Amino acid sequence: MRRFRIGSEIYEDGAPDLQAALANAYDRRERPLCLCREPGCPMYVARIGDLHLIKRMPLSGGGHDPSCDSYVSPYELSGLGMLLGNAIQLDPQSGLAALKLDFSLSKTGSRAAAVPAGQSSASVSGDPRRMSLRGLLHYLWHEAELTVWTSRWAGKRHWWNVRWHLLEAAGQMTVMGGSLADILFVPEPFRAENKEAIEHRRNAVLAPALPPKSGPRKLLVLAGEVKEIVPGRSGQKLVIRHLPGFPFIIDDALHRRLQARFERELSLWEADSSSHLIVIATFGLNPAGLAIVEEIALMVVSENWIPYETVQEKRLVDALARLREKSVKGLRYDLQPDQPIANALLQNRKEPFALFVVPAGADEAFEASLHDMIANRPEMGAWIWQVGDGEMPALP
Repeated sequence: MRRFRIGSEIYEDGAPDLQAALANAYDRRERPLCLCREPGCPMYVARIGDLHLIKRMPLSGGGHDPSCDSYVSPYELSGLGMLLGNAIQLDPQSGLAALKLDFSLSKTGSRAAAVPAGQSSASVSGDPRRMSLRGLLHYLWHEAELTVWTSRWAGKRHWWNVRWHLLEAAGQMTVMGGSLADILFVPEPFRAENKEAIEHRRNAVLAPALPPKSGPRKLLVLAGEVKEIVPGRSGQKLVIRHLPGFPFIIDDALHRRLQARFERELSLWEADSSSHLIVIATFGLNPAGLAIVEEIALMVVSENWIPYETVQEKRLVDALARLREKSVKGLRYDLQPDQPIANALLQNRKEPFALFVVPAGADEAFEASLHDMIANRPEMGAWIWQVGDGEMPALP
């Protein structure tokens, strides 16, 4: 059981007086220490309603003991390792993660900027000094701990829970000196009886995206679940769940690039009715108040909101969902598909395991990179599914 030092006192996870201590620490902006290792790992306190939670500081997971729930396996096993110290820089004073993005959060003029031939605003960055839109979505999902799963949580993760964790994670990130949470729009669960209050709160959040009388237009970042993308009178309408009557407009050229760049994600979503399609997009409002998408990326997630990229990864995610131990899904961020990652991790055991899915037809460079990745982590076991050799082997 985890233990925390708050002020001069030590509390066990689940202690009856822990909530009162966390409430006091929250009000004082005091950082509890997780005592899985001495002298302790700094944490922060988050509040959801009347409940206070202890959360891991950004990029601090490797400092915890492997047996601790806050432990995160080496970032080099995923696409996150490439971005650390480059596109993602931890501020030691504030404990916040400063992000450098390869997409714009403002626009000049009244229309989306044209994209040169051969390029796509739905693309993934190859520059580790800047984070792409998809990379940002993966980082939010990781820091919100939505990549973590155990079967004990079955049926307990809903959109309100996903939304809260995303906004809480964004509050620990900065972009151009400001909080990412200030520009991140995550729709709240819609209830018809609360329609007017919900729309009032939405309008307040979206107000900064209204076009000014002069100067560049400010863009916001949408993170939501796709309901459908349907033709409109001009362009396409992106319909987001929990946002009835408020479509996002995608021009035809961007829609064609979206279909080409994320053909795999769209086909996986269409093939599995229990999966969700997550969108991240930059957008602004036109003078009429319509939301106009500037850049966009997609990610498909399972029924439990765990991301996956292929049919084989979905089988692995489904198998891990049945385990009663914690699993963590690895994410690609801005790495290309021909580079290996640990597709998942089993951490809370004496010998942690990295789980690798090797696609059929993987070349020698892929295999060599995989061999080096495993060799550099002798403290971890390796489970490998060579897809070209047949069925998924038993989990370790």
